[in-house]
Amino acid sequence: MMKGWLPLVVGLSLVGCIPWFVPREDSHQIIADSAAWCWFADPRAVVYKGRTYVGWVNDAGDIQVGAYDGHAQEWNITTLHPALQVDDHANPALLVLPAGRLMAFYSPHSGAPMYYRITERPGDISSWTEARELGVNTEGRHGYTYPNPVLLSGEENRIYLFWRGANYKPSFSTSDDGGKTWSAALTLIEGRGARPYVKYVTDGDRRIHFAFTDGHPRKELANSIYYAFYENGAFYQADDTLIRTMADLPFDPAEAHLVYDGLRPEGRAWIWDIALDHEGQPVIVYTALPLETDHRYRYARWTGGRWLDREVVAAGGWFPQTLEGVKERETYYSGGIYLDHQDPSVVYLSRPVRGVFEIEKWTTTDGGAIWTSEAVTAGSLKNNIRPVVPHGDRQNGPDLIWMHGDYTHYTEFQTQLKMKPAGRED
Repeated sequence: MMKGWLPLVVGLSLVGCIPWFVPREDSHQIIADSAAWCWFADPRAVVYKGRTYVGWVNDAGDIQVGAYDGHAQEWNITTLHPALQVDDHANPALLVLPAGRLMAFYSPHSGAPMYYRITERPGDISSWTEARELGVNTEGRHGYTYPNPVLLSGEENRIYLFWRGANYKPSFSTSDDGGKTWSAALTLIEGRGARPYVKYVTDGDRRIHFAFTDGHPRKELANSIYYAFYENGAFYQADDTLIRTMADLPFDPAEAHLVYDGLRPEGRAWIWDIALDHEGQPVIVYTALPLETDHRYRYARWTGGRWLDREVVAAGGWFPQTLEGVKERETYYSGGIYLDHQDPSVVYLSRPVRGVFEIEKWTTTDGGAIWTSEAVTAGSLKNNIRPVVPHGDRQNGPDLIWMHGDYTHYTEFQTQLKMKPAGRED
C-alpha cells in the first residue's frame, strides 16, 4: 500500500464502526509544539467574547498560556513562568474575571508556592501582573497541586480556589476582592483514602458541584465515585440531603452521594470530568478499572431522582509508553474522556485503535443507553490523548484540544497540543 494513503470506508457512523470520512493525522492544527497537561487542574481552556484561552506546561517546564482569535484564526502564546517544573501536573488553571481579565493559577507538583497572575487588560495576554503567591494552605508536607478556580456571581463574585493541599486532601480558600486577599485554607474532604481526587464544575451563580474518589486507584482497592454540591454555605447530596455546613467541614466521602461502588465486579474507579446538563443536573464521566490492562469509560447522570450509570466503551489499558524492562508506574492512566460542557450528551474520548490511541466523538440521545461514534483522529503514527473541550460559547474557536505525541511519564513527554476548529466536520 502506498505510504500515507488511507482507504475510504463507506458506512454509517455506528458504535464500533469507522465513519465515512477518515481524518488524516496531519489534518488538525498544532497549537504548541511542546505542551502537556494533567486532567485534575481545570479549566485548562476557556472562552470569553470569541477568544479561546488555553494553558499548558512544556518540556522545558515553562508555564504558558495561548489565546486564539477566531476571526484572524491565529494563536498568540506567552510564558507566565519559565522553567517552573517539567511535570504535566504543573499546568495552569484559568478563570475569567467579571470585567474580562484572565486569571491563571499554577504551582509545582506537590510543591510551593501556588502562584497566580492576572492580565492587565481584558482580552490581552501580552501583559500580566507580577506573580503573586496564595500564601495559605492546609498543614502538611505535600505543598500544592491541581488548582481549580471557581467564581460565583450570586455571592458577589466571590472566588473559590480549590487545590490538593499540603495535607494531601482537597482544600480551598476564598477571595472577596478579586484575589488581593484570601481566607484561611480549609479541608473539604477527609476520608479513609490517602488523597481523594476531585473534579469541579459550577453554574457560575450559586452552586459548585463535586465528583470525587476515595483516593488514587493504585492505592485504594475499592476506589469509588461520589458526588456532592455546595450552595449558600452548605454541602448537599444530589437529592438535596444536607451533608454539612461550611463550619462543620471536612466531610467524609461516605456522607456524599455514592455514584459508583468500587466493590462492584467492574473494579475500582477514577474520576475524569463533571458537567451540567440543560436542567442544571450533574453528568459525570469516569473509568472503571477491572484490570490494569482493561479500562472502561462510564457515563453517569442524575435524573432528579436517581443516578443512571452506564458503560460507554472499553478504553484499552494505560497509554504511557512503558520502556522495555521497566515496570509501568501509572497503569491507571487512561487515554482520557471529557464532556462537552455546552452539551454533555457529547463526550470526547481517547482509546486504542490498531495499537495507537485515537480521539473519538461519542453522542447519546437517551442518557447513555445507546451511543453513536465518529473519529476525530485516525491513522495516527503517535498517540492522541487527554481531550479537552473549552468551557464557554466556542463560536469560531476550537471545538476540541488534545495532546499528541510520545509520553513516557508525567515528567517525560514529547507532546504537542492539537485542535479541531469549531464546526468542522472531519
